[in-house]
Amino acid sequence: MAKHILVAYVEDKPGVLNRVASLFRRRAFNIDSLTVGRTEKEGVSRMTIVMDTDDVGARRVESNLYKLVNVLRVDDITDIPAVVRDLALIKVAVNSGNRTEVLQLADVFRARVVDVDDRSLIMEITGAEDKITKVCDVLRPFGILSMVRTGVVAMRRGSDVTSEEPPLVPARIVTSAVDQSASDAVMSV
Repeated sequence: MAKHILVAYVEDKPGVLNRVASLFRRRAFNIDSLTVGRTEKEGVSRMTIVMDTDDVGARRVESNLYKLVNVLRVDDITDIPAVVRDLALIKVAVNSGNRTEVLQLADVFRARVVDVDDRSLIMEITGAEDKITKVCDVLRPFGILSMVRTGVVAMRRGSDVTSEEPPLVPARIVTSAVDQSASDAVMSV
């Protein structure tokens, strides 16, 4: 078992995230991280899914994702050179005695302090998952009051732009309001 990173390009439509999450639930796969965001192409969103599985399980999930109507393309970038990042906001308890030390630790890890209060500060850190885990381990003795992580986002390295391009959103030609309601009914199935 190892972490696999799947990138799925999907139509930017209501219910797509639910369909993808339901696929994982039905197949009894656990999602370690799931991030979704818009792409440079209108109507196309990009999902980065991290899961613990073997190669066979990853291929099974990939083929099942293709069965979903709104999925346009799926890439397993686990073994491909890629930039993989996670973002965390960490609120740490501070006082006049340890504030400088916490600020120095933030500097060592190249974290950015985004909010300072009398009794706490919030730092923003971006990097690989293990870097963020290490920061949490170092800050835990000071008292982590709150933390949120975005989940992994990943992109292939290099200039091979064509391999990153998802296909265009399938064209749906609608000629009248009656056709529109029929088209909506078909899409909701």
